[in-house]
Order: sequence, then C-alpha cells, then structure tokens
Amino acid sequence: MQTHISWVFIASPFVFKVKKPVNLGFLDFSTLEKRRYFCQREVDLNRRLCPEIYLGVVPIYKTASGFSFDADGQIAEYAVKMRELPHGCVLNELLGKDRVGEKEIARVILRLHRFYESETPSPEIEQWGAPEKLKISTDENFAQVEPFIGKTISAAAFEAIRHYTNEFYVRNEDVFRERIQQHRIRDCHGDLHLDHIHITSERLSIFDCIEFNDRFRFIDIANDLAFLAMDFDFEGRSDLANLALQTAAREFQDDGLLKIADFYKCYRAFVRGKVESIQAAEPETEKPEQHEKLAARYFRLALRYAVAGSEPLVLVIMGRIGTGKTTVARELGHELDWPVFSSDEIRKTLAGIPLKKRTPQKRRGEVYSPQMTQQTYRKLVEDGLDALKKYCGVILDATFATRALRQFLRDECRKANVRLQIVEVNAGLATIRSRLKARDQSAAAISDARLEDLEKLSATYKPPSELAPNHIQILANNSVAETVKALLLQLAEKEVR
Repeated sequence: MQTHISWVFIASPFVFKVKKPVNLGFLDFSTLEKRRYFCQREVDLNRRLCPEIYLGVVPIYKTASGFSFDADGQIAEYAVKMRELPHGCVLNELLGKDRVGEKEIARVILRLHRFYESETPSPEIEQWGAPEKLKISTDENFAQVEPFIGKTISAAAFEAIRHYTNEFYVRNEDVFRERIQQHRIRDCHGDLHLDHIHITSERLSIFDCIEFNDRFRFIDIANDLAFLAMDFDFEGRSDLANLALQTAAREFQDDGLLKIADFYKCYRAFVRGKVESIQAAEPETEKPEQHEKLAARYFRLALRYAVAGSEPLVLVIMGRIGTGKTTVARELGHELDWPVFSSDEIRKTLAGIPLKKRTPQKRRGEVYSPQMTQQTYRKLVEDGLDALKKYCGVILDATFATRALRQFLRDECRKANVRLQIVEVNAGLATIRSRLKARDQSAAAISDARLEDLEKLSATYKPPSELAPNHIQILANNSVAETVKALLLQLAEKEVR
C-alpha cells in the first residue's frame, strides 16, 4: 500500500514501512540519512502508545540479485519493522460493522487521557499553542492547497475557510493563551484518525503518530481529539464525534475543549483535503479520481465547520421573486453537500403539476391559495427537519413573504431544537426584471412567477424586519459564483463570533 509519503509492505506476520524520498516543505525525506533518522523517530515516538507493535529500524541492502534484509554491502534504504495487527479491527472497519459505541469510545479516551498526562508540557512545546505559531501551519496549508483551487476545492470555499481561520485567531486570542496557561498543549499523537486506532477485546493500539515534524505533534489536546471527531463526522457519525469530545471534556475536566473543537475540526478536514489532493496529483497514484473525490468531500466538510459549525442547522434562503435565491440555494447546496428543498417544487408536486410546466391560469387561484401556501410551507419545513436525521444541515428555498410563515418556521425549529439561519437575497429592480423576463425562454424554470406578476407579488412581500439583526442580507446583482462567495464569507464571519 502507499500514501503520499510512504510505501507499506505487508509480509505477514510483519509490516515494513519505507519512506518516499520526497520534500513536501512540511516534511523532508530527501536523503537516505534523513529517512533513517525519521524511521527511528517513528519507532521511538510510537512506542509511547503501542510499544508491542514497533519492533525497530532495519536496513535494506542492495545486492547483485536484488534487495535483502540480511546481506552485507551497500545500504539502499531503511524500513520501520512492525508487528502486523489482526485484520478488521481498526475503528473505521469496526464502524462499518456497527461495532463502535460508548464502550469503545470510553476505552479510547481513557487511553489517550493516560497518554496526555504522561507527556510533560514544556515551554518549547507550549509555545506551539499560540495563535502566531498555529498560523504557521494553517498559512502553509492554504499555500499548498492553492494549486488545487478549481480542482478539488472551489475558490469560494477556499476563501471562506481562510477567512474563518484567520479571523478566529484574532477574535479568540485569549482562548488560545488560556489553553497554554492550563497546560493543554502537549506532545500529542498528531494524526489521530480512525484508521490509526486498533481495538480488540484484549488490546487497544494507537499507532502511526506524526514523526516528521514536531510542530504537528506539539499541539492542543483539543486539536488532537478534533481529528478523531472530524473522522466520525466524515463517516456520517456525528453522534460518535460528539460522544468522543464530550467524554474527553468530562474526563479531562476541560470544558474549553468543546468551545474550540470546531476550529480544530475545520483545520483537520482541510489538512485531509490537502493530503488527498497531493496524492491524486502524484504520477504513480492509481485511480487519482478516487483521491480527488475524497479531497473534495474533506474540503466540503471543512467549509461546513467554517460557515455552520457542527450542530444541525436549517439554512433558509428567502427573498422576493426574481432575486436569484433559487440559483444561490442550489449552488450553496453543492458547496456544502446539503440537500435543498424548494417551495416551488413542493407546491407543484402537491398540486400534481409537472415541475417544468407553468401552472394553468384556471388553476392559479387554487394552487396559490392561502390554504395551499400553508400546506406547502408545512411540508417544506417538515421535509427539511426530517432530512436532518441524515445530514448535518439543510437548505430551504422559499420566499417566506409573511411574518406568519417566518414565525411558523422559527417555532418548528425551536421545537426540534435545531439552529436556524436566515439569509435574505436582494437584487436591484433592473436585475429582477431581466431575470423574470428570461424565464419565458427557459425550459428549466420551475417557478410560475413572471414579469407580469412582479408588482402584485412585491406588494404582498413583507421584509423580515422582525428578524434583525439575526439574519443575513446578500445582494445578488452579480454572478451566482460571486454571490455565493460573498454569502459564504458572511456566514464564516458570523460563525467566528
């Protein structure tokens, strides 16, 4: 098997890991001596959490007939020699068998608690918890991901994540300093994801920590644990992510861990997106498209942390007709990988009218009656809340023209105990007229509203003044890409506060 930095040879009952001769900036394996040094570092550091697995560093010799562990002569390479672990027992595999629950999470957190307590903090280590030191790593990540903009991450997502990250440092400097004072910065694992935790009834092994760059290990324990939580989120198990973090906060007597977890989860998801992007770009990588898809998924997860956090969210895109809210909602759904529910679609479905066919004039009174509107919005909100059982967020695309409809929405979200974020999309009158006129030539238009309806429908629209200042307004006169980018930046700004 291979990663972007190693080749791993499985020769039961052993595993041999050889480092690739690469220099990626954040690691340097470019010379044989450096690879030997980091092989030994890998053994020494990983013996802290699983001494039974890491057996030592072995030279590989070049001979006339090939390569050998036993021959004399010129050393061609070094390998980390490990004992092979029983198959099917890493957390990711157990998760697929639905064998990860409270007991397994408790075992992992207890083992990590003992590990963190055994690592004595020092000024050299603790300095890496400061915002200016953390920014070295995040700035490096952004620089290394820039070549992948438009390939595995959109420009809008990239800018929103960067804005969220940099603003978080500024507005939460006291939080980072407090974490240092509480001695929460330790020599941690650094790469604590599901595939690096192996559990059997007899033994728990946490392996493959970061050896190639100390600053990736000299981190807040919240940063270390955020990797594990992010991985659970990635696999669609936010319940286990929350359980892991809450258990750790309780066991470590560290309430602050939960306040900073989303920031670190965003960082971790972004790093995974970067790693998968790098691997997809390597010439020797088989099926690079699989790594590109994984990278895109990780980047979308990072974006969700940056603009919406971890808790379930109903995101409403509302506004007058012709402002472009439906186009914005769809593009936003793509960026966040969230389902979008449209009142126009629901209304026509309830009325039995084909989505792309305009409602006949003789049925307008019935289809747009107060009773049908109430039924439509009830179904819209029900469908959105029901989707939160599977997704961490949903997008509702509807006019929400009256205070009564908006109050119904707020009441239902309150009952369901989910967060609500409302975005009002606006546009200039000339832009609205142009868009409504263009609908007559569009075969894809689902909305029945046209230019001749503008005056009547505008008169019935009540601006959401009762929501101020708890809703976002966005101007959609420009392209959808520019509008979505501006909206994501506003959402990121709000999430930092």
